[in-house]
Amino acid sequence: MASLSQSTTFLIIIFLFFFTFILIPTTHAIPFIVLHGISDKCSNQGVTQFTELLSSWSNSQGYCVEIGDGSWDSWTMPLLEQVKNMSELSEGYNIVGLSQGSMIGRGIIEFCDGGPPVQNFISLAGPHAGTASIPFCGSALICILLDSLIKSEIYSNYVQEHLAPSGYLKIPTDMTDYLKGCRFLPKLNNEINGTRNSTYKERFASLQNLVLIMFEDDTVLIPKETSWFGYYPDGAFDPILPAQETKLYTEDWIGLKTLDEAGKVKFINVSGNHLQISKSDMKKYIVPYLEDQASAPTEQTVTESSSYEWLSRLCYLFKDLIGLNEDQPLLHTTY
Repeated sequence: MASLSQSTTFLIIIFLFFFTFILIPTTHAIPFIVLHGISDKCSNQGVTQFTELLSSWSNSQGYCVEIGDGSWDSWTMPLLEQVKNMSELSEGYNIVGLSQGSMIGRGIIEFCDGGPPVQNFISLAGPHAGTASIPFCGSALICILLDSLIKSEIYSNYVQEHLAPSGYLKIPTDMTDYLKGCRFLPKLNNEINGTRNSTYKERFASLQNLVLIMFEDDTVLIPKETSWFGYYPDGAFDPILPAQETKLYTEDWIGLKTLDEAGKVKFINVSGNHLQISKSDMKKYIVPYLEDQASAPTEQTVTESSSYEWLSRLCYLFKDLIGLNEDQPLLHTTY
């Protein structure tokens, strides 16, 4: 009887050891932040699930960082102020930027003095070279007023100070006013001759990987190739130049050419409209850059957080097995 009891106790100990140190994965990957797009917020279901899935699949801790107080601030809060208000993750991290969030992510990388290192930057539908369209806000009266205001005085002080999208609206036939009045993108892209900042280039070129995801059927960004730093030539709306033929690249204003020649830029084209990325494409093109390839199982104390993450992964696996997780887009088609 005593022998049976000892055997049972031994089996229980073995089970607990197996559950604690093997079944519950150890998180070695550095954390990542998600920066949402315009008219969106972290509490929206799509962004929440997007962040949770990436965290589950990559075994890294993910955080959605709110832009101001949510969706309205994403329209009215100047981008430079959004960048200044970021103070994140002292041990280093990765960034996943969604549309306008990609611009904020680049601002963090280039502008922030003494900030923690960003290793990988994954951009989904980021208007990196600008956009020649007016962002679609909706049909409400306030959206109509915003649209009229942007169209009338895109590069005025008032619009630049109060409407974030005006900071990356680049009208190729109005380059003089753009370079003079636009307060964000010319600085971010080091476009102004004589004032180019080598520190911005050095910081951007220090990335381990730059993942640029363009959506094949994107009707929000004009042109869609801006997701890859492609754009129109100065003074015309035709043709669309690939990134490698733009002055930003050939003269290496921000280090894009340096990164590309080092094999660190991934130009990825996926199906769907603006931000409509499927779960399979998330796993294929985003997760590998959030994982720690050098990680290996080590001893870990069972905590409430690690147990929750393990149960969360099990839940998503179960849903996949029974077909509840359809491969459909999670995110809104917004900036």
